[in-house]
Amino acid sequence: MKHLRTFLLATVATALPGIALAQTAWDMPTPYPEGNFHEKNIATFIAEVNEAAGDAVAITPHFNQSLIKHPDIKSSVRDGIVPIGETLVSRLENENAIFGADSVPFLATSYEDARKLYDVQKPLMEKVLAAEGLKLLFSVPWPPQGLYTKDAVDSVEALSGRSFRAYNTSTEAIANAAGMVPTQIEASDIATAFSTGRVAAMMTSPSTGVDSQAWDFLSYYYPLNAWLPRNMVIVNQAAFDALPAEAQTAITEAAAEAETRGWAASEEETKRTTDLLAENGITVAEPSEALTSGFQEIGATLTEAWKASAGEDGAALVEAYQQ
Repeated sequence: MKHLRTFLLATVATALPGIALAQTAWDMPTPYPEGNFHEKNIATFIAEVNEAAGDAVAITPHFNQSLIKHPDIKSSVRDGIVPIGETLVSRLENENAIFGADSVPFLATSYEDARKLYDVQKPLMEKVLAAEGLKLLFSVPWPPQGLYTKDAVDSVEALSGRSFRAYNTSTEAIANAAGMVPTQIEASDIATAFSTGRVAAMMTSPSTGVDSQAWDFLSYYYPLNAWLPRNMVIVNQAAFDALPAEAQTAITEAAAEAETRGWAASEEETKRTTDLLAENGITVAEPSEALTSGFQEIGATLTEAWKASAGEDGAALVEAYQQ
């Protein structure tokens, strides 16, 4: 990491002798493949910034963990190794519970509810990020989370004992509550994990199911609409402040556009990718009443547990959201 930091910092253009203005080069790591709708949205964001900022700043994306692994992206932006990056919000729940609000199971199960939850979560996230010298640029949800399995299941009890792909604190808690065995697997490693038998079930979006070509190793998808986790793009505040005013404006205006565009794209992505799962042989089945109610009971328990872990801020957030 030390060598990476030295290399990346060296790529940031600074004023050289005899040059009145030098372009600042920003590398931007992301966790997901270039074809994913989040990354298409980010590519548009970058193009808009690069065009509007002129000679002030140029951002280069590095998709699919190709520059920095997902678990290290937030700390790399904080430490100035890179100035900007994308991460899954709920990956940071172990640092501060407030980041896990969007992934509390069955708390927000529609785009309307997810937007309302974001509105009350956002200022709390911004406060925590600011304390680490970070600035939130925009945040976009994944499609609602559903259950993928190799064979048909009609209850939570039927999942007991199975290995389960986890990617944040909430998915680990769901697995434990359902009697499954959580195993941390990044999105880019899903196909390998299932093919080698490390995991037998997962709960994720239809978009991730398509990205990983889930039909090659799974047979059923149950659209539980359990929650809508969000990604966020963050920037190092000091790096942002070092840019000229016109470049800062270009970034904040493009970020606002990206957030609006991304939320709309996520809704479109839900239908498109659910249809693609079915077209490629996945059985898209409505969950049974027993399966739904079983997960809802788990969700209610985990909501209370999350409120306790988040303290006064968490209780106030849930109260404001439920009004």
